[in-house]
Amino acid sequence: MARDRFAPDFDPDCGDTALSSARQDIVIGRWQGLRELLRATGPDRTARGHRVRSLAQACAGSSTVETWLAAEPHSADALVLRAATETTRAFNVAIAAGRGVPIGPHRVDAAVRACLAAAEACPEDPTPWISLISVARLYPSGVRRRELARWWDELHRRDPHSMEGHVQVLHYYSARWHGTHGLMYDFARDAAGAAPAGCPLPVLVQYARVEEYRYALDTAGDSSTSVGPGRHWNHEGALGDVRRTWERWILGRAGSEVAPGELRDVNYLTHAACMAGAEEVAAPLLRMLGRRFTRTPWSYTGDPVRQIVRRRTQWASLP
Repeated sequence: MARDRFAPDFDPDCGDTALSSARQDIVIGRWQGLRELLRATGPDRTARGHRVRSLAQACAGSSTVETWLAAEPHSADALVLRAATETTRAFNVAIAAGRGVPIGPHRVDAAVRACLAAAEACPEDPTPWISLISVARLYPSGVRRRELARWWDELHRRDPHSMEGHVQVLHYYSARWHGTHGLMYDFARDAAGAAPAGCPLPVLVQYARVEEYRYALDTAGDSSTSVGPGRHWNHEGALGDVRRTWERWILGRAGSEVAPGELRDVNYLTHAACMAGAEEVAAPLLRMLGRRFTRTPWSYTGDPVRQIVRRRTQWASLP
């Protein structure tokens, strides 16, 4: 009974019903639903980015986006989705190859070319630049600092508070990819410090802590059991970060509704608050989320369902 009451809902579309409908079109090879969805999304960059990334995941294993481009070769939306899809395909190949195994540069080059074509076709859209920064991680030695800075400047000019863009740069600067813990945390804290009240960028510090933990697991090898999540989150430094993010982001935002495009970000802060034992932050966040959760970052510290059910049972005062 308790498990049914507190069990999370891991909707891959984060409650975006229009997106779910469009994803069904991909199953039958129909591209028109994708076109209509992206047209209807309008100028909301968070919603557009979320929808493009989700559609790209679904398109990666099909030829739907290629069919759309064959019918409408000059469609800016189709080119943006193709860029995100090629990026997803490149990451899928890298995952299949295994950690640390380089993939053929032609695959990464193809994704980069698709991103640049999309950026040219849709000059005000930050989405292709986010895809470009993301796929840059897959080059064995990354890209030249000057090139990454140029891509970042292009993204920042279009959307200076792009959460997904910042997340992709943070991943690039992490020790798991082409940087260090120090570089990653410096980037996260600088972005958080410059963010206006109500902006989600302060949660980058929680993303950085997860990245540091994943690096520790990757390098621990057979002794991974010695990497305790409690020690990583449950200390004054991590607790202070959680409270600062809560105050600067959640208390500064308008309303308590969580949009599909920010659901993962709220999960990162909720997870950090739970791991740090910050009940005064975790409990209202759990109530804000209801049953809407994302598998990450919970899956990095154990079984997501068990963790969430335990915390909701313990702290969330639900009807």
